[in-house]
Amino acid sequence: MSKVIVANDHGAVELSASIVDYLKSLGYEVDWLGTKTEDSVDYPDVAKLACKKFLQGGYEFGVLCCGTGIGISISANKIKGIRCALPQNCYAARMTKEHNHANFIAFGGRIDYPEDPLKMLKAYIDQEPSTEPRHLNRITKMMALEND
Repeated sequence: MSKVIVANDHGAVELSASIVDYLKSLGYEVDWLGTKTEDSVDYPDVAKLACKKFLQGGYEFGVLCCGTGIGISISANKIKGIRCALPQNCYAARMTKEHNHANFIAFGGRIDYPEDPLKMLKAYIDQEPSTEPRHLNRITKMMALEND
């Protein structure tokens, strides 16, 4: 059984709960590191906790959520080895997995998305990462930016 990390701040409790339930329905073992109440929690702390645990190994991918998804995704991308995407639709969710090999995907609990976030998550899950040299070269360049 594949393992997944889900983490959220107070701005995405309901969305994160639905994501956890959805992932479990797909057969994933889920480590839910987020808050389950609307008491204030700082998204950089949540992102750091989830990403550090992910980097220890054993997880297929992670899902991060805050009010907009912006702050938590920016925070996650500050951590070496993390590629967190904030898709706006199913196409972007597929492409971030195929072209960017994103290991985290983020959503906003207060965003009115044009497509259901669970459908975007499914599009991400179902997409295979590309092995085309042009994409692999770009990922190598992207990750090298961490050392600049």
